[in-house]
Amino acid sequence: METRVRRIILTTALLVVVFATGGGVLSQSATKRTSVVPSSGFAADRLARIDGVLQHYVDDNQIGGAVALVLRDGRKVYERAVGWSDKEAGRRMTPDTIFRIASQTKALTSVGILSLVEEGKIGITDPVSRFVPAYAKTTVAVRKEGGGIDIVPARRQITIRDLLTHTAGISYGTDAHIRALYQEKGLGPAAGNGWYTADKDEPICDTMERLATLPFVSQPGESWVYGYNTDILGCVVERASGVPLDLFIRTRITGPLGLEDTQFFLPPAQRDRLAVVYASGPDGKMVRAPEGGRGQGSYVDGPRRSFAGGAGLLSTARDYARFLEMIRKGGALDRVRILSPRAVRLMTTNQVGTLHSTTGLGWGLGFETTDRYGANGMDAPRAFGWGGAYGSNYRVDPESRITMVLMIQQMPNTTDIARKFSTMVYQALMDSEGQP
Repeated sequence: METRVRRIILTTALLVVVFATGGGVLSQSATKRTSVVPSSGFAADRLARIDGVLQHYVDDNQIGGAVALVLRDGRKVYERAVGWSDKEAGRRMTPDTIFRIASQTKALTSVGILSLVEEGKIGITDPVSRFVPAYAKTTVAVRKEGGGIDIVPARRQITIRDLLTHTAGISYGTDAHIRALYQEKGLGPAAGNGWYTADKDEPICDTMERLATLPFVSQPGESWVYGYNTDILGCVVERASGVPLDLFIRTRITGPLGLEDTQFFLPPAQRDRLAVVYASGPDGKMVRAPEGGRGQGSYVDGPRRSFAGGAGLLSTARDYARFLEMIRKGGALDRVRILSPRAVRLMTTNQVGTLHSTTGLGWGLGFETTDRYGANGMDAPRAFGWGGAYGSNYRVDPESRITMVLMIQQMPNTTDIARKFSTMVYQALMDSEGQP
């Protein structure tokens, strides 16, 4: 009888421990216990390590603040806001803080292009000149031995595919041998770090038509060159759809998906929700960035006329993660279909061979791809993602069913926080899916 009572007491105690840890399973180690929530596959105590890592960057004055979000199967497994959205004003970072996402805009514009391809309004192999005639004849600046350049005709027309894969030979015009030419046209060094147009009082198509008069840096199809490609695609969206890019994205992507905080310019009444931009100083410590294209930008008080498809949007971690979930799930989310599964597979499969990288990374129709395990940290093959000039970063790992978003506002950003964040997420994943 006494033995039976002891067993009942022991069983009850064990049940209390299990329920107290959210249904987790505890290891038998007496010195180190790992709590694993079966429904997510993540170890709770290992996820908690991310808190300390993010907070370290804030406490060490490397960044002002950050918002981190991790989803698995669309369910939130980690979300934290650390530090300051405006340190000088004493305004804390919150999960709904709004960020300038710069090149993360490219993914939405590329989705817009693919949706028009699916409607038959655009062909992936179409010449860009079908929509922007100024691109019928383009040129390339070839460096000469001893200095100077020769400007030669492009060997063929640039196509929509070239722009989607960044193989059109178009840079941001900050290259030493062409920067003066771009400066004269209000591009390159005259546009912040090359990509910034939020202060321009002209439609994006006007800017992109002016770009067509300048020499590019490589022949179409021969190199992977990061630059104005997706901004040109934004103009193509406008010409093919007949509406401005901001309206197209709002009615075709962000509106249907319920992304209420993803837009090109912020209403003045929401000014305090926009995080301040900081910059990594020479000693690695952050300082407040200046006003203008190389700092805070004109996303609240600007002319609101230039909708840059390559770098113009604002968003939140939650909004952007929801957009990525649509991609991860094959083009649809909550019964709202944006793209077909085939289009998504095209976007997230390497389309350029080794032009982008010879070490296992590729480029699809809008996303960087991971083709080999270990080519990008702990990413599994078929993972994809990118980031933005203000330091924000995202990864989607279909094999592990994980979406991760890290938002910061730092330009230039010399920290390694983005890579460390993804490592910290993966080290907390305890199941074997997505492993080699």
